[in-house]
Amino acid sequence: MSHNIEIKPLLEAGVHFGHLTRKWNPAMAPYIFMERGGVHIIDLHKTAVKLHHAGEAMGKLAASGKKILFVATKKQAKDVIADHAKALNMPYITERWPGGMLTNFVTIRKAIKKMSNIDKMKADGSFETLSKRERLQVDRQRAKLEKQLGSISDMSRLPGALFVVDINREHIAVREAHKLGIPVFAMVDTNSNPNQVDFPIPANDDASKSIAVIMGHVSNYVQSGLSNRKAEKEKGSDKASKKAEKMANTEA
Repeated sequence: MSHNIEIKPLLEAGVHFGHLTRKWNPAMAPYIFMERGGVHIIDLHKTAVKLHHAGEAMGKLAASGKKILFVATKKQAKDVIADHAKALNMPYITERWPGGMLTNFVTIRKAIKKMSNIDKMKADGSFETLSKRERLQVDRQRAKLEKQLGSISDMSRLPGALFVVDINREHIAVREAHKLGIPVFAMVDTNSNPNQVDFPIPANDDASKSIAVIMGHVSNYVQSGLSNRKAEKEKGSDKASKKAEKMANTEA
């Protein structure tokens, strides 16, 4: 899969548009190309370099079998992140970040198990033995858990990394990841501090088109990693089959 990152599509998607100059974070100075009309313009050549660097690292994580948790709760990013994460079969958070999601993962897993137990009750018929009022309460509880945790219901262990859109908004998620030594990949706008994440991608994190084009590239890298993992597994399976066949023939 090609990972050629062209500047023109980034430009057309408005990836270069930063915030008003008065709202900037000085730590973003190395990634700012110029100021125009009171707005900072991001250097897209540096965006492309950082995107490639981050993408390769994410691809390696995916190839090793680790999960990447995608986090974006702002309106412009929600649907884009959810669609790409689903396609990659990766966990994601697009509603409010559950406090302690990472640092208190045991409790989060208990909540997910509760959701699973409700599903089992409905499957085995025990749900119907409850009173009408109890069924209503359980349904409400299930709906609440689904909204908060449904997208991570298959995440049995801590993720190998986080991908974040807007680190200012998702500062709690970033802080929790740092506490546990989990690497953070993120789109960082001109009002953010890129030093707060391990793999910053300087980009407009407010426009859905900008988020979509960055996520398109990120998805390609991760998909390549997943494909490589699948190919290695198949190769290993073929080797095992040939070895077993050879041993069988020898014994015969």
